[in-house]
Amino acid sequence: MSRIGKLPIDLPKGVQVTVSKGNLVTVKGPQGELTQQVDSEIGVKVENDQIVLTRPTDQKRHKAMHGLYRSLAKNMVIGVTEGYEIKQELVGVGFRATVNGQVLELSLGYSHSIYLGIPPEVKVEAVAERRANPIITLKSADKQLIGQVAAKIRSFRKPEPYKGKGIKFVGEQLRRKAGKAAAS
Repeated sequence: MSRIGKLPIDLPKGVQVTVSKGNLVTVKGPQGELTQQVDSEIGVKVENDQIVLTRPTDQKRHKAMHGLYRSLAKNMVIGVTEGYEIKQELVGVGFRATVNGQVLELSLGYSHSIYLGIPPEVKVEAVAERRANPIITLKSADKQLIGQVAAKIRSFRKPEPYKGKGIKFVGEQLRRKAGKAAAS
């Protein structure tokens, strides 16, 4: 049984949810508006300031979709009320990040700079203080999109296990390896 799918989603004040034909769920709130197409076999109802999702049978496929779409709806409600934020740290000598509009410029020790266009739904900010690693902050209402952008940024220079150089999430614990042992 899907324990996640059975839970109703409470709607905070200021959040409006509409379910149109074809199970298109639209959530509007102070941070923006998000839409999600829900499978036609999953029922979506808005009643008593709650979103309730139902499934037709207890087949494994229906149980999986029930929990999935409930989680996606919950993420949309959180996104339009509070929003999501991801911070990434650039660890390495000479690593820099600058923002020009919606273009992020990264200097990561390669012979060239990397330019990444950020989608308009994501707000990006780069802070570089003296004697501290530069930090990139991403903010958005869409959890999936912000995660995808963060993963793309990280893919340019993943943290290596010996010195820890690369792009890591703030607070992330890296598994470090010992270097070569000195011959005696």
